[in-house]
Amino acid sequence: MKFNIKMPNKLIPFYQKELEAVKDNLKQDNLQTAWYHLERAHIIGQKYPYEHTFVHWKMLQFGIKIKSSKEIIGQIPRLLVGGVKSFVGHIPVGNTGGANVPPLKVMVIPEDIKEILNSNS
Repeated sequence: MKFNIKMPNKLIPFYQKELEAVKDNLKQDNLQTAWYHLERAHIIGQKYPYEHTFVHWKMLQFGIKIKSSKEIIGQIPRLLVGGVKSFVGHIPVGNTGGANVPPLKVMVIPEDIKEILNSNS
C-alpha cells in the first residue's frame, strides 16, 4: 500500500492556479466558472490528503455562499473522510468532488489535467 502524504512540488503550481481562478471568479460573481475551477483543483489534489481536504472545505464554503443545502450536506462527509481516503490511496480517480456526483464514482479526467498529472506526479 502506498501512502500519499505530500503533493509533488511540480503539481503545486497547477493546483494553486486553479484555486486562484476560484478566488478571482468568486470576486466577479462568476459562480459557474468558480465551481469549474474547484472541480479541477479537486481532480489535481485528490490523491493528497491536505489538498483534497482543502478543496472540500472550499466546496463547503461555496455551498454556504450559494445557500445550497444539498452541497453543504454533501460536503460534510467528504470533508471528514476525503483526506483519509487520499492518504491510503483509495480515491475515485477523476471524481470532481461536488455533491452533484456520487462520492465514489470514477470519472474521466479531462485531457489537459491528465497530461499535467502524468508529467508532473
